[in-house]
Amino acid sequence: MRTALIAGRGRLPAALAQAMAEPPFVAAPEGFVPAGLAADLTFRLERLVPFLRALADAGVSRVVLAGAVQRPRLDPALLDPATAELLPRLMQAMQAGDDATLRAVLEIFDEFGFAVAGVEEVAPTLLPGPGVLAGTVTPRDEADAARAAEIVAALGAVDVGQGAVVAQGLCLAVEALPGTDAMLAEVARIGALRPDPARGRGVFYKAAKPGQDRRIDLPTIGPDTLRAVAAAGLGGVAFQAGSVICLDLAEMRLLAGELGLFLWARA
Repeated sequence: MRTALIAGRGRLPAALAQAMAEPPFVAAPEGFVPAGLAADLTFRLERLVPFLRALADAGVSRVVLAGAVQRPRLDPALLDPATAELLPRLMQAMQAGDDATLRAVLEIFDEFGFAVAGVEEVAPTLLPGPGVLAGTVTPRDEADAARAAEIVAALGAVDVGQGAVVAQGLCLAVEALPGTDAMLAEVARIGALRPDPARGRGVFYKAAKPGQDRRIDLPTIGPDTLRAVAAAGLGGVAFQAGSVICLDLAEMRLLAGELGLFLWARA
């Protein structure tokens, strides 16, 4: 079975390719080439059907999607007739939100005969199981993580985000369209409004959305996340065990120790 990695921006596609048992066929949307990974093929959404046929011609029968891709600005002049028939369906899904768009993409791959695999199927080592991976988790941290988990579950249910920051029971920020980095930068800016750090520095929590299709868009954290958490003055990172991708876990554990953070895969 030949697997194609549909790769967007960021470090995740390269980490995923390295963790897979066999090298994948790498395809990237035009303008969204992944970091540290050469693409065997690039494509545009306006030529989606010819792209899917090219995958089949290359012997691909399974695909895995990874990396960041922004919603493209479509050029009607580039549409082929077969893709034009799919366009109203894709546009309607885009207007309904990210989850609806991803579901539509999965359905199209399925209709063209491709199996869609998730990270846990092709590279399970990127999804740590439960346990404290670095540092010490205090009862205050446990309480903050539990509160953050409730908030993230509520956000995910309405397709808003996958992360939140809580300190001493107070929600300092939630993840929305600007993403994790913007949220943590905002936490760093509101230092005067935060509770007394001597009573608990707070936690950044990350989790998959409730009912999320686990084959696509699982949340991801990495060394840069830990640096941003430290810059925000927080005590550490907690995440949903088995549902959050960790980029270079060995480096993350070492870095957490250096930065004085805890790293906790929460069951």
